[in-house]
Order: sequence, then C-alpha cells, then structure tokens
Amino acid sequence: MLDWRRNQLFALIALFMLWETQLALALEAWRARHGAAVAGWLDALAELEALCDLGGHAFEHPADPFPEIRESGPCFDAEGLGHPLIDPERCVRNDLALDAGHALVVVSGSNMSGKSTFLRSVGTAVLLALAGAPVRAQRLALSPLALGACLRVQDSLRDGASRFFAELLTLQRVVGRCAGPQPGMFLLDEILNGTNSHDRRIGADALLRGLLARGAVGLVTTHDLALTAIADELAPRAANAHFEDELRDGTLHFDYRLRAGVVARSNALALMRAVGLDFTELPG
Repeated sequence: MLDWRRNQLFALIALFMLWETQLALALEAWRARHGAAVAGWLDALAELEALCDLGGHAFEHPADPFPEIRESGPCFDAEGLGHPLIDPERCVRNDLALDAGHALVVVSGSNMSGKSTFLRSVGTAVLLALAGAPVRAQRLALSPLALGACLRVQDSLRDGASRFFAELLTLQRVVGRCAGPQPGMFLLDEILNGTNSHDRRIGADALLRGLLARGAVGLVTTHDLALTAIADELAPRAANAHFEDELRDGTLHFDYRLRAGVVARSNALALMRAVGLDFTELPG
C-alpha cells in the first residue's frame, strides 16, 4: 500500500491524504495490538516448518527406522549406523554401543579413513532420534542425551583466538552440557590437536576422566597413538577402535570399517607422495 504513492494517478491524492503518515499510524496501532504476539507466531511457524521437514525426511527414506527411546541412560546402541547425507549405494555402516559400563571409545586411524565422518554419523543419529525422526541405521536404541561436540574448530582473526584456544572454549561448552541433570554424550575430533604431545596427553587424560566422572559417554578420535593408552588405563569402561587403509598398486584404499584395537599403521607419507610431495631424495 505504501508503494501506491508512486502510482501516477494516485500520487496527487496520496499527497493530500498524507498517505505515508496514515500508514505509519495504522502500523503503529497494529503493533500496539499484536506486537507482543509476533515472537510466539514465529516460534509456532518455525516448529511447524521443522515438523514438515522431519515428515518429508521420513517419507523420502521409508527404509530408515524410528529409534527406540529408553528412559534410563546413558545409552546409545546402534546397528548398521550410517550418515544420511552419504549415498546409500556408497554408505558403509558400522555398529556402536555405549552405556555406563562401556562409556568411551578412542578411535584411531589414518587420514581420510572415516573417523570424523563416523562421529558425524553418531551425532546426526542422536539429533534425528531425539527430534522424533527416523535414523540411518538398521536399529537404534538410545536414552535422552545432552549432546556436545567438538568438530571442525577454526581460529579467528576477528576474535584474536588461535585454533587451540577456540578448541578449549568449545570443550568448555561440551563439559558444561555433560554436567547437567541429563546424561551427556561427547564427540571430540582430534582432541587437543593444537598443543605439544606432552600437554596433549595430560590434558586429554584429565578431560576424559572428568567427562566419565560426570556420567557421560562418547567418542574421541586421534592421530596421536599415545592417547590410545588412555583407553587401556580406563578399561573396561573404555576401549580402542580404529579405521585402517590398504595400499594396493600405489593407491590407498579405504573400507571405512570400524575395527577393535589400535591402528597399526599410518598413511601420511603415502598421501604426500600421492600428491607429489615426495622429499625422500633430499639430503638430511
């Protein structure tokens, strides 16, 4: 209606009617009557849109089951767990069981072997399940969990924060979520990667012991095999698992299968050679 004043036939009438002023007064009167309710309307609209999205997701993936929600926890018991954004033709599925008696899995493995994707698969399953949606798994049973994750942490020039400091702030939020009345689940990718090995070992050990003392369950990924000793020290509440690769005809192959135990080899040098960074001939 405000744009009517630009109409050549109405412009002169609008000028004498004080069209902009009249509309401003009308809008102010509407705001006085209904302004306080707008936030509630937007909340209802957002919830309706979210429910429609979840309903659409369930309709488009009829093979994905709805999870079983258990009252007591912590509990996360999944069979055939995958990531919903990976093509089902290529998606490799794994099993995972976490509870109070088996609360921590330290996942080691080479680069590109699937560690971070597995953490994302677990976190996505928890969020979808607790939102009332089906999950990408053959079966999933879990209790209500307060999810806290430390994934893809980045430094910030604007905030003057290094990657390590940004990770510490994220870990602080994760610990806070796991300290509430609801059992927590933590997903920590490459824990304390921005510090030296000595401090990393001590800090990771203290952090994980603190999270387990709060009754939380979760996964930790690492390239630093020294951290796998933490799982041995915390056994049987903790265990080691790994993803691995195979070098065939100069090409790395990954099967993305989660296996028990600590990874036995690394592929960093092979990946460097694969992209042309082979410095083995240089002196020193």
